[in-house]
Amino acid sequence: MALKELEVKYATKRDRDYKLADGGGLYVLIRPNGSKLWRMKYRFEGREKMLSFGSYPDLSLADARVERTKAKALLDEGKDPGAREDAPASAMTFEAVAREWHALRLDTLDPGHAERLMARLERDAFPALGRKKIGDVTPADVLAMVRKAEARGALDVSRRLKQHVNQIYRFAIPNGWAVHDPAASLGDALKPKPRVKHMARVGFQELPALVRAIDGYDGEENPRRRAITRAALLFTLLTWARTGETRLARWDEFENLDRGDPLWRVPAERMKMDREHLVPLPRQAVALIADLRVYKTSDFVFAGEKPNKPLSQNTMIYGCYRMGYRGKQTVHGFRGIASTWANEAEIYRPDWVEMALAHSDEDEVRGAYNSALYLSPRRRMLQRWADMISGLIAPPHAANDRDQSDATVAVELAAQAEVPVRRSLP
Repeated sequence: MALKELEVKYATKRDRDYKLADGGGLYVLIRPNGSKLWRMKYRFEGREKMLSFGSYPDLSLADARVERTKAKALLDEGKDPGAREDAPASAMTFEAVAREWHALRLDTLDPGHAERLMARLERDAFPALGRKKIGDVTPADVLAMVRKAEARGALDVSRRLKQHVNQIYRFAIPNGWAVHDPAASLGDALKPKPRVKHMARVGFQELPALVRAIDGYDGEENPRRRAITRAALLFTLLTWARTGETRLARWDEFENLDRGDPLWRVPAERMKMDREHLVPLPRQAVALIADLRVYKTSDFVFAGEKPNKPLSQNTMIYGCYRMGYRGKQTVHGFRGIASTWANEAEIYRPDWVEMALAHSDEDEVRGAYNSALYLSPRRRMLQRWADMISGLIAPPHAANDRDQSDATVAVELAAQAEVPVRRSLP
């Protein structure tokens, strides 16, 4: 069914991207930040491709339909509407080249990442550089564009924009549309990232008391809210997740909970690195999720008080405060404790730890595949961590328990010794 202008105008933002289709491949993509972007999917020579027409309301529904008609006409002529090969170098604008560069990479990029990349260009790069001829853009032009992102505090975005310009010119120069990269010398001109401020966390010797405080959490009178807050804190501790990743977790993100390889698939839009993250779940995390089904009232695993809303942003940190850890321990600090434990154990490779923490490199093409790296050793590592946490709650007393634990460690170390340094797992 065709869209109406009012449907587009009053479409509200949600926690994740969603689309409103108009037909013929045309749709408007509504982002979590409220932006509305016109897209058109089409097939050319057997491959699915995508066109970006601009944003609403700058481009109305009627105008977007005109662009769709133009694209369809080119397809009927056997031409790719996303290509600009017949345009002379003197007529190639930065935006035209950028869109062609983007279209060329669609087959190698995760669809969600491709959407975010184009949205970044449309929001920041095209207004500043888009209408300039590709060969006329100067380093000062690029720096001015980057400075605007820096001015709103988006230092990560500013660096990505500079990186995108580099990539666009590496595409443009061999095609004869430009002779130099105006972003090549901007590295030292970018605003440096601020020093990392480590979140407060207790020392490892204080971890047993913290774990028992979380397990016995009684900081709220409402039994349902108390149970969900306790579960959210424990789940975050067990999985090394960030607060936002936990509180926005949805039931449909969990896979194989009744099998031996349970998994949490965190979508890219919720990750700091804009990439899907796979979390192999230890048994204790699976049990927490199962226990929470009795409180299921919405799509969110850790449901808030309002209908179909997650826990509020401050629920878990306030829980730490109620346990007496104000200024001593933050929820994000759980990750620091886990990282210290894993690195000091000296049996877990650093890249396993970094992947478990969802730290990654800046290679955006490989980013679509990185989420499954080291999945098996990460599963063993998180299970060992979870077993240790469980032991702090209810320490084992029987000698045979200790013997079994020692045997498990020996088997695990032998298995880890056989894992290759780089391995992509399904």
